[in-house]
Amino acid sequence: MRLKEKYHREISSLLSEYPDGHKRSAVMPLLFLAQQEYGYISSEAMDEVAALLDIDPTQVASIVGFYTLYHSEEAGTHRIQICTDLPCALRGAEQFSDQICEHLGARIGETTEDGMFTVEEVMCLAACDKAPMFQLQTRDGISYHEKQTLEAVQEMTDRLRADGME
Repeated sequence: MRLKEKYHREISSLLSEYPDGHKRSAVMPLLFLAQQEYGYISSEAMDEVAALLDIDPTQVASIVGFYTLYHSEEAGTHRIQICTDLPCALRGAEQFSDQICEHLGARIGETTEDGMFTVEEVMCLAACDKAPMFQLQTRDGISYHEKQTLEAVQEMTDRLRADGME
């Protein structure tokens, strides 16, 4: 119960926000806390969240499996999630995705050799008119990058790598 031990105060505060008999509603913020702590949500973390809420681990796993912002597998320090659905594809998203993969030396779904970046394709980031675009997920949160060029991505990834070396 690493979360319970390390984040006792935060978890208590979070659970106090829900009425008696409805603490299961805290599943999503607790999953977010687990993902921040571990970098992804392992089956052990799902069990831990389920125990905190007194619900079945299968219920927790179904939430992790449904929402794309939760990850059940380890990945790079940064997830570059490129929207490649049809409207974005019409604005060059697929070629943009290929260029990013070539620049990073990793295919879609893979992590770079240095463990810094995992490249993923996602559907609909709600910015069709601003494609090519992607969201960058880190343990600190999510940032959106719209109307992107390969040069801008190269600058960003070089900066993130340099920051990671410090």
